[in-house]
Amino acid sequence: MVTRTQVGIIGAGPAGLLLSHLLHLAGIESVVLESRSRDDIESTIRAGVLEHATVELLKAIGLGDRMQREGAVHDGIYLRFNGGTHRIDFTELIDRNITVYAQHEVIKDLVAARLATGGQIVFEADDVQVHDIDTERPRLTYRDGETEAALHCDFIAGCDGFHGVSRPLIGGPQRQDFTRVYPLGWLGILVEAPPSSDELIYAHHERGFSLVSTRSPELQRMYLQCDPNDKVEQWSDDRIWSELHTRLATHDGWTPKVGRIVQKNVVAMRSFVAEPMQHGRLFIAGDAAHIVPPTGAKGLNLAVADVQVLARSFGEHYAGRGSQALDTYTPTALRRVWRAEHFSWWMTSMLHSFADADPFQQRLQLAQLEQVCSSRSAARTLAENYVGLPFNAQLN
Repeated sequence: MVTRTQVGIIGAGPAGLLLSHLLHLAGIESVVLESRSRDDIESTIRAGVLEHATVELLKAIGLGDRMQREGAVHDGIYLRFNGGTHRIDFTELIDRNITVYAQHEVIKDLVAARLATGGQIVFEADDVQVHDIDTERPRLTYRDGETEAALHCDFIAGCDGFHGVSRPLIGGPQRQDFTRVYPLGWLGILVEAPPSSDELIYAHHERGFSLVSTRSPELQRMYLQCDPNDKVEQWSDDRIWSELHTRLATHDGWTPKVGRIVQKNVVAMRSFVAEPMQHGRLFIAGDAAHIVPPTGAKGLNLAVADVQVLARSFGEHYAGRGSQALDTYTPTALRRVWRAEHFSWWMTSMLHSFADADPFQQRLQLAQLEQVCSSRSAARTLAENYVGLPFNAQLN
């Protein structure tokens, strides 16, 4: 079975699906190949903090209705340390905010939109392989059930994550991988309980970082810093609640809402950037190109930013305005990537406890937190980066 399209896209995560939809709106054909089933990608629960620009983009392309009904708009966050709570007011500082809306809900909206407009998504595409990216006729091969299939394209977009087939094919003498592995993990839990807070709480404590988030009126998301090699079996419900109460304790006696824990998982933390993000007619985006620790809430938003640049670059090409935008995709995208990498590293370094930290370093962390909470300019810097730069800021 042989088919043809203009842009072949590997991966039906937020990056691949959004790219496909943006290309559709620009009159450019695409086909998305995804190794998992539709049910799998729509039911894999992952947190989602959407930057202001991400929200505005989804609204502008007609994908904001359910997000606006069910997402929670947050005008700030709380920083907690030394038993005190301090609010960073995004709206007052920079007149923008964020929306808490889970990543799998974004995926549901994108899948529905693509299928409603006749978009082609091949679910359960096995053994996807990339060919001929150094020619003008690249192609993808895969198995669709028992059928061997080939997809001929003008370009290929690898949106298939860190472990996908695309990133290893980005080669050449300029290829560099930048990696930082943190001696930290997050134990994430889903709790059947009402919200503990109206906005996210980022808590620094000598026993480790903790985060209070929300998912819905009935289901909440919380995180505890742990050893990255921990197993969920090591964390009983009693141990989890004991740690959360200790790390989140305040002088006024605040406590989180307790409920039945319905999910636990441990996530290791690392930073990663692949340079360049293109080779021949292959372009990578999202987790295929970069990973950030979750402290800065940048992963999904960086994927959106990448494909917004990439879709605009394809649009320039197919409109007959040349290849300059495609040729400069890497430096354009990387300006935002490295800004987000720095912010995520900074938030991680400021809020977590480190086994090798001496008293001097611990005092530096507290001094940094106190500055952010007492200096308007420092708070504004945090707010600008957390809420996210406008997309046009990376394109100029």
